[in-house]
Amino acid sequence: MLIGAHVSTAGGLVNAHARGAEIGADAIQVFNQSPRMWRPTRWKNDDIAAFRELMDGGPIRSIVIHAVYLVNCASKDPEIREKSLASLVHSLRMGDAIGAAGVVLHPGSTVGEPQDEALARVGDALRFALEESESCPLLLEDTAGAGNTLGRSFEELAELVELAGGDQRLGLCLDSCHLLASGFDVRTADGLAQVIDSCLSLVGEDRLRCLHVNDSQTPLGSGRDRHAPLGDGELGARGCAAFLSEPRFEGLPAIFEGPGVEGKAPTRKDVERARELRRSGVRARRRRSGSGSG
Repeated sequence: MLIGAHVSTAGGLVNAHARGAEIGADAIQVFNQSPRMWRPTRWKNDDIAAFRELMDGGPIRSIVIHAVYLVNCASKDPEIREKSLASLVHSLRMGDAIGAAGVVLHPGSTVGEPQDEALARVGDALRFALEESESCPLLLEDTAGAGNTLGRSFEELAELVELAGGDQRLGLCLDSCHLLASGFDVRTADGLAQVIDSCLSLVGEDRLRCLHVNDSQTPLGSGRDRHAPLGDGELGARGCAAFLSEPRFEGLPAIFEGPGVEGKAPTRKDVERARELRRSGVRARRRRSGSGSG
């Protein structure tokens, strides 16, 4: 598992890489533009080249782009839809340029429109964005379930993959906080295993490409997306340890988004805490399997 965190791109990609290395991350996640503005940011060619050189030999082994929050591929409003498609395509093209492991996307919100029609619009948008880019994967993130958001169930995520044409570039990013908030009890290793069984059986074992490892301020089934420092929320140390040590997550980038233990962006303390929770989870699994305490 590649333990990582979301970092700022202020000053460019090379600076983002340096921030990731400074906190001891194996992987980083970035926004490719301001998360609450439509104006795209285009990284300069020399910055991209220098970043890719750092990635070839440096400690950061994976980078993920998070699409901006304004994107709503389910919207029928012509202006919002046009801006959403342009932003998503831009994200994927930037992902192509920097060799990203994927662009993480919130599927969108129906905004009160019929759900089947909204899902179809998302499918069309995903298909269009993939056609307008080359190779970067597009990863649908499960949502916490608030309001009219899409992606609250594995059935919905599987339907979106199908509506988008089932392209192999389509994948999932599972968020531990969102899973709990949307009603999936992932507070124990056994509970998590059952949830992942269901997920992979519906969406496909090869679709899971990325993780967001966040604790939750709000309880099981709250429908609210409120992050907490790892081990300090409703998932607790046991739930976070289970998520960080699930065998089927091996090799995936596991991104902590914050807030961290200092109440701000993730720091080295948060990355170290994630690694310790992972070790704790691995030891617990070994004890249960009878193979020793490790």
